[in-house]
Amino acid sequence: MNIKLVDIKENDFEAIKEIYDYYILNTTNTFNINSITIDELKSSVLINHDKYKSYLIKANDIVCGYCYLSQFRKKQAYDSTAEVTIYLHNKFSGNGIGFKAVSLLEKIAKDVGIKILMAYITAENTNSIKLFKKLNYELCGNFKNVGYKFNKYLDVLVFEKELF
Repeated sequence: MNIKLVDIKENDFEAIKEIYDYYILNTTNTFNINSITIDELKSSVLINHDKYKSYLIKANDIVCGYCYLSQFRKKQAYDSTAEVTIYLHNKFSGNGIGFKAVSLLEKIAKDVGIKILMAYITAENTNSIKLFKKLNYELCGNFKNVGYKFNKYLDVLVFEKELF
């Protein structure tokens, strides 16, 4: 299967929103509870940014997800650290697409001078935990009961990887 990352364009946000809405409404993978607007989505999924890149994930030219880098913290000393986020359309989960996409995103991050990547994952999201462990991310934190969704409190695990 040919996996590639393609720069997100303005007209891609409807497809991205559809993917993200599934996770909002059906899972604890995100702490958004209600569907968000495209404008809200654009505040985190940046386009045309020099450092914090956003991509559609395509498998054999079919859009199957999206991934992006985002600013870890606003203070300048954190500029070599970024957060990595990935969402696959639910029908494409579990077949190696996420592994390849994050691997490609890591190379891009390294090329723009990002040394450390962080991933914040809900403790119930076993697929993402397996993915990031397989990519050699190390568990470095556990925020207990910091989210509340679907009538239960949820932990968030923090994983990090040093790229160079």
